[in-house]
Amino acid sequence: MTLPAPRVVVLDYGSGNVRSAVRALERVGAAVELTAEPHAALECDGLFVPGVGNFHACMAGLAAVLGPRIIERRVAGGRPVLGVCVGMQVMFDGSSEPSDTPREGLGEWPGTVERLPAEIVPHMGWSEVEAGPGSRLFKGVEQERFYFVHSYAVQSWTLDATGAFAVVAPTVTWAEHGARFVAAVENGPLSATQFHPEKSGDAGLQLLENWVAGLR
Repeated sequence: MTLPAPRVVVLDYGSGNVRSAVRALERVGAAVELTAEPHAALECDGLFVPGVGNFHACMAGLAAVLGPRIIERRVAGGRPVLGVCVGMQVMFDGSSEPSDTPREGLGEWPGTVERLPAEIVPHMGWSEVEAGPGSRLFKGVEQERFYFVHSYAVQSWTLDATGAFAVVAPTVTWAEHGARFVAAVENGPLSATQFHPEKSGDAGLQLLENWVAGLR
């Protein structure tokens, strides 16, 4: 018996060209819809949150389509979400990126997105990553390079699994450009990458296939 293709919504909130994400997810076996319709975004098997440009502008765009509420409800209900690039950054507390109308992040993870202390910014191109132990996203592509385009990133990680009610610690993947920064996080239903898997060739497709496989 053939299982139906997992249903993935690419959240359409004006973050830029997302057609490459739609095509890549379709190539790895997902049934993809590009929409901001709340019911579809809540009820799909997996929600893909893109992000291009300024952190605060992306937060404003998300707010306009009820994105923060949708993401919060999905995570609380254990329903998978994958954020990419600024779609990863908004999962943190906030950003030091300049803006006339600054906004807080979603606060799913503690930390502030800060400018990379590198001679050349933005960080644009292919870079190796240091995949976290036991990573499911990077299974089979732990030694590959991925495509980054960004000037800001989270450069420290403080959320560990400690205490009496500790659960499995998040899996954190790192990369480096001027400083070490968080390149990906896997934390229960919520995952995110600072790089663009949909623009990372075969390695990126494998990562997306790994995520889609977990939606079945």
